[in-house]
Amino acid sequence: MTDPAQEARARDLSRGLRCMVCQNQSIDDSSAPLARDLRLLVRERIAAGDSNQQVLDFLVARYGDYVLLKPPFETSTLPLWLLTPLLLAGGGLALWGYSRRRSKAVKAAQDAPPRLSEEEEARLAKLVAMERPAGERSKT
Repeated sequence: MTDPAQEARARDLSRGLRCMVCQNQSIDDSSAPLARDLRLLVRERIAAGDSNQQVLDFLVARYGDYVLLKPPFETSTLPLWLLTPLLLAGGGLALWGYSRRRSKAVKAAQDAPPRLSEEEEARLAKLVAMERPAGERSKT
């Protein structure tokens, strides 16, 4: 824009608007064609004499609250605000549960008697068979 004040307003507004293609980037930072179109639309509205709030209201009416990088906290935008903390909490609980199960398994493995090799089991069976009374050996 030719007026530096209007250009500064346009850039400031563009930094707060989400690129619909890039999703987590402002239209000021994005090189997507849609972001370019939105930047031009912002400049057209400013040149027409709209205030910053009028420009934002126009874009929200057209694209919804999702066009704002920081949407308002309302019931319709609740998933946008709560999804990240819920995912982090769920991930934390999953890690906590995994570490508890893992530590219990490690402790159980440490407390359990060591496993015998096949050779040791065969030797043990032979020793047990030799110690049984003669009547019991014939039953097996």
